[in-house]
Amino acid sequence: MIIMPIKEGENIERALKKFKRKFEKTGVMKELRSRREFTKPSITNRVQKLKAIYVKQLQLNQEDF
Repeated sequence: MIIMPIKEGENIERALKKFKRKFEKTGVMKELRSRREFTKPSITNRVQKLKAIYVKQLQLNQEDF
């Protein structure tokens, strides 16, 4: 449960923005989307490895400049 302390006279839009930020940080929507369909562990591992390779190549390219 997300608790949002709101100061008296605080703008509603600002409070809503704070709530959305807190809600996104909890990762609830991300987890719900990932649970929508099952992915095999081998596929998740493969995706993580490909992402790590991509990030490593980006870092190497940054060092060259």
